[in-house]
Amino acid sequence: MTQRHEPSSDTFTPAASGLTLHRMGYGAMQLAGPHVWGPPKDRQAALAVLRRAMDLGINHIDTSDFYGPHVTNQIIREALHPYRKDLVIVTKIGFRRGDDQSWIPAPSPDALRAAVHDNLKNLGLDALDVVNLRAQGLAGPEGESLAEALHTLVQLQRDGLVRHIGLSNVNAQQVDEALAIAPIVCVQNLYNLAQRNDDALLDKLTAHGIAFVPFFPLGGFTPLQSGTLQAVADRLGAQPMQVALAWLLHRAPNVLVIPGTSSVGHLEENVAAGAIHLDAATLAELDTIGKQDA
Repeated sequence: MTQRHEPSSDTFTPAASGLTLHRMGYGAMQLAGPHVWGPPKDRQAALAVLRRAMDLGINHIDTSDFYGPHVTNQIIREALHPYRKDLVIVTKIGFRRGDDQSWIPAPSPDALRAAVHDNLKNLGLDALDVVNLRAQGLAGPEGESLAEALHTLVQLQRDGLVRHIGLSNVNAQQVDEALAIAPIVCVQNLYNLAQRNDDALLDKLTAHGIAFVPFFPLGGFTPLQSGTLQAVADRLGAQPMQVALAWLLHRAPNVLVIPGTSSVGHLEENVAAGAIHLDAATLAELDTIGKQDA
């Protein structure tokens, strides 16, 4: 049965992490150029978004050195370094970009170590706050063993280069395998109002105090595909995307959202979603969206 939580707290602390994360974070993927490749069209606008995110109280940025590649991390460093003490930068490893802009799995120990060092260099850090191991599968988890890759991350943690370990694009069995090897502070998976295959996994992570971070929180789901979402947004005087983000924050206390944008105005809209209250009747109405035909 789906659990519910009234988002009375703006922050979440993953178990045994010591991290206090604002539940409204920022996903930096859109700071790179089209198709997450090359520089942005407007570098000054990208810098302005990051600085405004800090003004709005965001202290959780999601990034990766394979965005660009290298570009997004370099923009983060230019905008925000030296970093605020409470800022948590979460990065991902496990893929690389081909010269043809393809996304290529790179789970070998050497590739993972190289990726950690690339992130450190381009972000200007001595240690990474959180490193998410991004498992294979562009269309969803493929269920491969993560043991070798996780042991590599544990060694990097012992070396002082990685503080905390997370997972991305994983199923429940992979989470169990990982927890037998090392503490896990977060899981980042595809999840939103219309794509809810991870309901049971999310409830399990909630019970364990592990953060759940939906990536592409609206996925391929647009407001035009749901009259229900539009109707709720109209009633609340909000944008459909704001309501979808608010629903995620109501879903469980350990959900952190990382909507991405290259616009300051859109960033401010996203942050405002954190103040939207959804009562029980509205939540039940929104829950029907995943059962509707697109």
